[in-house]
Amino acid sequence: MSNQKKLFAISSIILVGLFFIGAYFFKNSELKKVEQAAANNPSSLIRDYSPSKGSSLLKVTLVEFLDPECESCARFHPIVKKILARYDGRIRYVVRYAPFHPNSKFVIKILEAARVQNKYWETLDLLFEKLPVWGSHHQPQPELIWTYLPTLNLDIDKIKKDMRDKKILEMIDQELKDVKTFGVRQTPTFFINAKPLKLFSPEHLEDAIKAALEQ
Repeated sequence: MSNQKKLFAISSIILVGLFFIGAYFFKNSELKKVEQAAANNPSSLIRDYSPSKGSSLLKVTLVEFLDPECESCARFHPIVKKILARYDGRIRYVVRYAPFHPNSKFVIKILEAARVQNKYWETLDLLFEKLPVWGSHHQPQPELIWTYLPTLNLDIDKIKKDMRDKKILEMIDQELKDVKTFGVRQTPTFFINAKPLKLFSPEHLEDAIKAALEQ
């Protein structure tokens, strides 16, 4: 190998190394900002209107910022449900919205209108299950949602009326403000007892919950 090629190879290795070091410190810096935001605004992490399961008196509260049009959220949803079932009665679960995708606000309106009919969680399950069809990145078809909802015995006319409630728009505006406050940049983003999940995986999520329960 010529000296020039050796120099180029060494330079490339150094640049790649610097990239990963920079990415590591950037990620840590961003995480610290999120931690600080949660520490400074604990009462804003959960809103009075936030959909939730479990008593506020429970030792552990899991807050998830999700986007109903997010494929990662849909894949993670069954995992979250299994964890909640495994620790039934020991964890409070709270949903916050991070509407990053084009049809997210439309879907949030439907979810909130379904909540009026006490079918919020069933509707969330169904829409995540069917997301690969109606929310395809190549050709999203959110109108297909109307063909799914009757399977839950929902009053569709009432859904269409209730989803126009201005309070839902006000709620979405507040969610967007809180997304910014807490530095949520991707979905799903989890907080366990107001502390952000540092490493993203099913195992790390459950480990963090176990640790919080054992404290």
